[in-house]
Amino acid sequence: MKLFISKLHYKKDTNILEKAIIFSLKIIGLPYTIVTNIRNKMYDKKLLPAYNSKSFVISVGNITTGGVGKTPFTLELAKYYLSLNKKVAILSRGYGAKLSNKTPQLISDGAGAMFPATVAGDEPVWLSNNCKGAIVVTCASRIKAEKFVKAKFNPDIIILDDGFQHRKMKRDLDIVLIDAKNKFGNKLVLPAGPLRETLNNINRADKIVVVNKSNDTKGALKYCDYLKNTIKKDIFMCKLVPDRAYNILNDEPLIKGKRILAFSAIGQPDSFYDFLKEDYKLVAVLDFEDHHGYDTDDIAKIISFAQEENIDSIVTTEKDAVKLYDIIKDVDMPVNFYALKLKAFMDIKDVCGK
Repeated sequence: MKLFISKLHYKKDTNILEKAIIFSLKIIGLPYTIVTNIRNKMYDKKLLPAYNSKSFVISVGNITTGGVGKTPFTLELAKYYLSLNKKVAILSRGYGAKLSNKTPQLISDGAGAMFPATVAGDEPVWLSNNCKGAIVVTCASRIKAEKFVKAKFNPDIIILDDGFQHRKMKRDLDIVLIDAKNKFGNKLVLPAGPLRETLNNINRADKIVVVNKSNDTKGALKYCDYLKNTIKKDIFMCKLVPDRAYNILNDEPLIKGKRILAFSAIGQPDSFYDFLKEDYKLVAVLDFEDHHGYDTDDIAKIISFAQEENIDSIVTTEKDAVKLYDIIKDVDMPVNFYALKLKAFMDIKDVCGK
């Protein structure tokens, strides 16, 4: 049901039944919208206090639900500051982790993930393993996480991963990401649409990054110009492109042109599938809910589906791959599992203003 509603958020032509569903969801979500607006106004008027860290705090977030590209952007941002010899800490909520997020959990001290993704969550583990040198901490309370990381590591830079709606902590730089293709969907607030809060709240962002996950560079640049004229903010474009597909277990590359099955548990997966179509024959796809925690039954289902289609190569995202490794590493698999690595291209220095 969640997958159906998520796709409905971005559907352009809806039938009568779908319109009725959206209307019902608007009624259901009205209290959420009212409470969110009141909360934002109280922070805007400083009626609710915001914690002030002594480190330089950067929030990377979005105003819609997942799948925009926050994680690869956060990676590039952290790498940039590490290249300046800054001590960097990334604070994540730790969504979907088995570790309790009521207290701060140190996922990486800079040497890589201390836990598997099935325990600590896909995004924190992926960031820990792909951004050596950065400290990664998870906690539902970013303030608790900040106090923990300040006392233990005293970082120069703190990055709030998915922090735009987390207004309890002040930030020195607020970056909001927008998907160039899906934009704001139907422009309605959850659950009727993909917006986490009403669209006018995007005005509190300092910088806006349009993430282009397609070959339509001209269209993405045109959308950047549109935003410059309507939102009156500094607008930048980040280009996400496929790098390579590699075997999860042995890093061997996937030969181009192969028939493949693809699956994912991310928000807005269409761009991922489109990337695969550029180099491979995508025969079938399987979608799971965002941040889905895989188990052996899921793997059996995926393998069975692939074998029915006479496919021996299965491709997923890197965020999904970190959750699969511990499940498949000691099992003799009849198929090969691959992950698609993406690269982000943009001038981070311009976004940071430093």
